[in-house]
Amino acid sequence: MSRRTYSYSAIAIAAVAGLSFSSVDGAEAFAQDDDVMGGVEAVEPEQVEIVPQVPAQEASAEEVTFVSEEVVQPVAEPATPIANEASSLRELVASMDKDAELTEQMRCLAGAVYFEARGEPLQGQLAVAEVVINRASDNRWPASYCGVVYQRAQFSFVRGGKMPRINTNKATWHRAKAIAKIAHNNLWQTEASDAVYFHANYVRPKWSRRKTRLAQIQTHVFYR
Repeated sequence: MSRRTYSYSAIAIAAVAGLSFSSVDGAEAFAQDDDVMGGVEAVEPEQVEIVPQVPAQEASAEEVTFVSEEVVQPVAEPATPIANEASSLRELVASMDKDAELTEQMRCLAGAVYFEARGEPLQGQLAVAEVVINRASDNRWPASYCGVVYQRAQFSFVRGGKMPRINTNKATWHRAKAIAKIAHNNLWQTEASDAVYFHANYVRPKWSRRKTRLAQIQTHVFYR
């Protein structure tokens, strides 16, 4: 028997037996006890109806959602743009950190710039770097800078699958490193941005007739 049913039975027995309270204090005590037992109004036994109390804001079954796994809010990857406020390519080259270490791939890219175009203007050096980068992004060539540079019979400075030793103290090497970083991060545009071929202007290889000429920068001619 529940506590609520027990209180109704007690009320009914009291009514049948003709029990009464002898004072107002007794009636108040009963009212207080009734409040504790559920707050239901006293009525005659035959009129007792048990009505279960339902919380006013009880949620329906449809409104309850159970999640068996941890809910994680997706967070977008933070953007990390490289600032470029230089007014010229020369100014941008000068702003690069010349003492920063290079990864193997970036060293291959800088090496191609150094050996192929260190005597060229900065735009010409940048165009050579673009050729290496564009080839690495094209499935007709190896998919890395070093793979492109060391591919057989592509760059004349590579002998026996090796790059000649570089004098890393020279300013020309520091410029080549800067150009490699600028090209890799796409910080400056060149007339040969889409180039995948180039040759010196004092030769005219047969393949050049079948390619689209993009630009000539001092002694180098660039194609796609």
